[in-house]
Amino acid sequence: MQEKGSISIHTENIFPVIKKFLYSDNEIFLRELVSNAVDASQKIKRLASLGQFNGEVGDLLVDVKFDEEAKTITISDNGIGMTADEIKKYINQIAFSGATEFMEKFKEANDANEIIGRFGLGFYSAFMVADRVEIQSLSFQNGAEPAHWTCDGNTSYEISEGTRTTRGTDVILHVNADSTEFLSKFRLQEILDKYAKFLPVPIRFGTKTTSEPDGEDEEGKPKYKSIEVDNIINNTNPAWTKSPSELKDEDYLAFYRELYPASMDEPLFWIHLNVDYPFNLTGILYFPKIKNELEIQRNKIKLYSRQVFITDEVKDIVPEFLMLLHGVIDSPDIPLNVSRSFLQADSNVKKINNYITKKVADKLQEIYKADRKGFEDKWTDIGLFIKYGMLSDEKFAEKANEFCLLKNTSNESFTLKEYYEKVKDIQVDKEGNIIYLYSSDVNQQDGFINTATAKGYDVLVLDGPLDTHFASYLEQKGGEKVQLKRIDSDIIDKLIQKDEKIDLLLNEDESKKATELFQKAINRQDMNVQIEALKEDELPVSVTLDEFMRRMKDMAKTGGGMGFYGNIPDNYKVTVNGNHPLVKRILESSEAEGEKLAKQAFDLALLSRGLLTGADLTSFVKRSVEMI
Repeated sequence: MQEKGSISIHTENIFPVIKKFLYSDNEIFLRELVSNAVDASQKIKRLASLGQFNGEVGDLLVDVKFDEEAKTITISDNGIGMTADEIKKYINQIAFSGATEFMEKFKEANDANEIIGRFGLGFYSAFMVADRVEIQSLSFQNGAEPAHWTCDGNTSYEISEGTRTTRGTDVILHVNADSTEFLSKFRLQEILDKYAKFLPVPIRFGTKTTSEPDGEDEEGKPKYKSIEVDNIINNTNPAWTKSPSELKDEDYLAFYRELYPASMDEPLFWIHLNVDYPFNLTGILYFPKIKNELEIQRNKIKLYSRQVFITDEVKDIVPEFLMLLHGVIDSPDIPLNVSRSFLQADSNVKKINNYITKKVADKLQEIYKADRKGFEDKWTDIGLFIKYGMLSDEKFAEKANEFCLLKNTSNESFTLKEYYEKVKDIQVDKEGNIIYLYSSDVNQQDGFINTATAKGYDVLVLDGPLDTHFASYLEQKGGEKVQLKRIDSDIIDKLIQKDEKIDLLLNEDESKKATELFQKAINRQDMNVQIEALKEDELPVSVTLDEFMRRMKDMAKTGGGMGFYGNIPDNYKVTVNGNHPLVKRILESSEAEGEKLAKQAFDLALLSRGLLTGADLTSFVKRSVEMI
């Protein structure tokens, strides 16, 4: 029996559109066809469990083969199979019921996934790479006849008696001249590794060589012979599909290595996601070691649908700050053929996003409460991640306020509330403002830190790439009286101004002369000299940069939307301690000697800030040797 007919379609040939429009994403043909084969395999298993199939299910297997000479790729399964009528129904009609709409709207689509997902063209993705496609199928139904369907890339097809003798389906692709890259073991393996690595039915792709015992040699030592065995390329039962109670730490770590074989570091800890209402979601999210670098390594979380890989661009499903995590998310509520526009519009995606945020916050809080010391030890690795979350997600921040830690220069850790209590009575200025002092570089700002700690003040360490933004967050959440000031943004008595008054030992003429002398010795437009009344034992000269301007400029560098400030040159303040004996000596020296001493004192201040470089540093060293 042979039957010819036309695919139900109301428009001229749709196949050139499929081929041309989807060409850039043509590798997904293999994902679609292998996924169909897996579905067929699972259906026969399901029918058997329901008592609707009484035959032997056997070992389910999807076979992927290619023949370079014949230019064919064959995807075979021993699943449910199809009758001729079912082929006509599912292949010829349903896929093209919306063909007219397709022709009108395909130009709006952003990618191949969107086209396939919107119009049910999974099987027809085969025509992206094939001139002709055949189906050989035998249904599981008693008395079913094998069927053979063939189509050469236009709207006509043929159905005739098939040759398959066992239950299941073969899809044979006759690869076109533009797609011969797919007649390569390496290329097909690459695609299967990407999309089929964790499919729930074994996928066989060729054979691999192994060895088995083969008696003993003359010396009685065991011999081995090489044999070829099936090459099953997937793990059908990955860790995320199991119950957490089934898994030990080593299982989670082994799965992490399976996901990221090139990774050198083990994850710090992980979260096993498992929810079935109001949506279905499973997965495992790992916390990598991030250290103090903003390594937003995107494409590290992989999105699956029923163990079929969809994408590693999970921006809409996973909150921005969680893009720092690694791992797997699997949800059947997200269709296999997702597109960017679908993810942005789907209500389940927003629910999943919120759920993941909550689970991560709950896990961090649980670790903090169970083992605060261990949490403090991990802070170097997770602090950046938590701060990123607090800055970008209000709901996460609400919980994180309880376990976010602040570290000081003595390496002590405090929660936000604990730190407020620590400094609120000591570091308060005459206006009632509570001042949090902080260092962005402990080594470079050591002199400023020592001056502050000598007064009994505490200094935080905020030296990460997000800490300029985080300082603003702490001010915002700490209340209107909390202010953060970097330890080198002014002299300590200006950073925390008290009511006590220190008299200046210089008279008005001496102050004016000292200002002019230092300004001339420094000879820089970006340095403004001010004479201040400080204690005699404090430094003779300090160089500081205003907190507000420096913070705006730092934000501009890290993409904080402060572009205007990023273009403003630095404007440093040079504070001369008018009560220091050196200033008195400078004023009493000859003009040349005084200018030389002023320049030396200024260069020492620059040196302590790491601002003395190049020719200026060379001159300073030479001058120092002469003065010695």
